[in-house]
Amino acid sequence: MRCIAVYGRQINPEHARAIQNFLDVLLAKDFEIYVYSELHANVKSYFSERSQIKVYSEVSDFPQNAEIVISIGGDGTLLQASVFALECDLPVVGLNTGRLGFLSAISIEEIEEALDELVKKEFEIDERVLLELAEPQGLFDGTQLALNEFTLHKKDSSSMITIHAYLGDEFLNSYWADGLIIATPTGSTAYSLSCGGPIIAPGSENFVITPIAPHNLNVRPIVVPDDREIVLHIEGREDLYLASLDSRNVSISDGVKIRLKKAQKKLKLATLPETTYLKTIRKKLSWGLDIRN
Repeated sequence: MRCIAVYGRQINPEHARAIQNFLDVLLAKDFEIYVYSELHANVKSYFSERSQIKVYSEVSDFPQNAEIVISIGGDGTLLQASVFALECDLPVVGLNTGRLGFLSAISIEEIEEALDELVKKEFEIDERVLLELAEPQGLFDGTQLALNEFTLHKKDSSSMITIHAYLGDEFLNSYWADGLIIATPTGSTAYSLSCGGPIIAPGSENFVITPIAPHNLNVRPIVVPDDREIVLHIEGREDLYLASLDSRNVSISDGVKIRLKKAQKKLKLATLPETTYLKTIRKKLSWGLDIRN
């Protein structure tokens, strides 16, 4: 029996019928379906007569025979689903019930087509580079990998901070700012883009360093090769600062040395054959459309 894992947290009621039909078809085709516990708790009324649906909550009870992880939600949900996908070396595909959706590029309107591709295993695999937090070790619970970005940020409304950045052993710059983003090509369309960073196509073998509200107006984002480690030293008037690895946040002490590098692992992002990166960019950013009226 083929097995699929579904990850999500909530479903908008207007999407519930489409998702229910999606799962019904998979069950009818004799798929074994595991649903993340939080999603199951929020929508269990839709599954009341579907005893075949099983539940998981941790990597330890994740189905070992799953062939793909289906994320239902927005890009933030897919980032959370990727933790399970990475631990189990599985591809992840995103059904977008959120807003913009660069990663969760399959819309509700395309769900029937997506279902057909999943059943036939005709989806394509796009391997995405990951950022690894090498130091300090164990700062975040679970994986130390990020698909989008690592971010250092001041806490609350405290004064700006100073972040000294190095590429390997070579000094790059001292950033006086609210924070600093180290983004992968995948993450270049996320927080980094909103702070003025460039869009970098997957496979470009680069990271981008983007300051958040820099004090010096001549400081701009910089694209750096991904084969060099990025070392950061943070200092300021406060004792604690905020460190983020994709959607996970922890407090970090003043003076801590941070070392980032390209991970050996890559995330397997499953896409429909017709859903290319450039098509997604054009669609989400309305490129090529005259929106002046």
